[in-house]
Amino acid sequence: MRLTRRLLLPVLLSVATTAPFPCTAALGAQGTLRPDADPRIAQLVASVSQARLQATATTLAGFGTRSTLSDTVSTTRGIGAARRWIYDEFKRMSPKLQVSYDRHMLAQQGRITRDVELVNVVAILPGTSARRVYITGHYDTVNSRRPAGTDATATAAGRGTTPSQPLVRPTINDNADAPGANDDGSGTALTMELARVFAESGITFDATLVFVTWAGEEQGLIGSMAHATALRNAKGVVEANFNNDIVGSSLGGNGIVDGESVKIYSLGPEDSPSRSLARYVQRVAGTYVPSHTIRLMAREDRFGRGSDHSSFTANDFPAIVFREANENYERQHSPDDKLEGMDFRYLAQNARVNAAAAASVALAPPAPRVTTAGGTATIGRGPSGYDASLQWTASPGAVAYRVYARDAWTNDWQRSQVVGNVTQLLMPNVSIDDYVFGVAAIGADGHESLISAYVSPARKMTDVLLKK
Repeated sequence: MRLTRRLLLPVLLSVATTAPFPCTAALGAQGTLRPDADPRIAQLVASVSQARLQATATTLAGFGTRSTLSDTVSTTRGIGAARRWIYDEFKRMSPKLQVSYDRHMLAQQGRITRDVELVNVVAILPGTSARRVYITGHYDTVNSRRPAGTDATATAAGRGTTPSQPLVRPTINDNADAPGANDDGSGTALTMELARVFAESGITFDATLVFVTWAGEEQGLIGSMAHATALRNAKGVVEANFNNDIVGSSLGGNGIVDGESVKIYSLGPEDSPSRSLARYVQRVAGTYVPSHTIRLMAREDRFGRGSDHSSFTANDFPAIVFREANENYERQHSPDDKLEGMDFRYLAQNARVNAAAAASVALAPPAPRVTTAGGTATIGRGPSGYDASLQWTASPGAVAYRVYARDAWTNDWQRSQVVGNVTQLLMPNVSIDDYVFGVAAIGADGHESLISAYVSPARKMTDVLLKK
């Protein structure tokens, strides 16, 4: 018997209540589901301005360099001028934004060749709950072009490099031209534009939106790591990090043009919170930005490279990174990363995808917890030993839940069904060995949370003791 038919069998919806599957009466006053598209989000997505994105990127590139170790005194050049301008722009956008510098005093280490104050710029749009949704990009840049006559195998973007050939040489000139229009002026402009769009939307979000432009990315993700580690130590709740790094050009270095798709990288395994977030973006984008294809990549980032989302995953927060479909490596980490390499129509589309997904997460209830306090999955075989018994912790603001299922060999959900405002489900004669299950919370306005999957922990093996 197919699972789709099994899910139509009567099920135990709670400890004390039995009802037929599905139960949608809790979803609204009329017991009906809302349309897929929320007009508030559609308007927010439409508010993204290509012209403003271009103006922001133009100003950022105009600082000449934004290297973490560049000049901080000048009012027109260097990272100091850039961060003060970003701060002032955030402040001008809306009084709803709480703008601050996130400062960290660093000792000399690794690619940080001297003691320095590292400064992230943060704008917070408070929601009705403390859980956070981050939209981020790094505003620092680097020019790691090697002088003529040196080893040509380690290029500006790192093609052909090995661990013995680091991207940044010790003698780098931190004040050399590094306009960083695309890397990562594109992600910075996107972050700043969405701060404006969300603050002006008039929408009250459940989650708190946090917009951050990072410093120190080019020296090893230092600014984001300092922030994410402090957040973990403070027991902060992060629902998602949408990181954007190199998302503004449709023309690749190989001459191929692709302005109709964007890549999303996420750390596995396949049922990790980060993979759940990536799938969520793909689903939401299909509703609000259907002309833009989302290409899900089953790895944390491009081969041998990284970005600030990894600081979040390292601290056990869900995070993904957006990357343009086809990169031009010669324009990265070099003085050639200029505005003429940008496609602002394409950047605006990537901003709209971010906006739709972040708004959907922020309006939905938090994802249900499907583990005990000790981390054991709350799934079992039911009283008979042959039934799928699912339990989850109620999510604040949820009025119903959607249960997802897929064949154990596949990596994306195949079937789903809405159930009522319950925290337990029994599916007779459905084997938890044959299928993977997940559950999402649905809010009163129909917005759905990320999916929490029931994950079987890896078995810990022990050495066999042999008699001598």
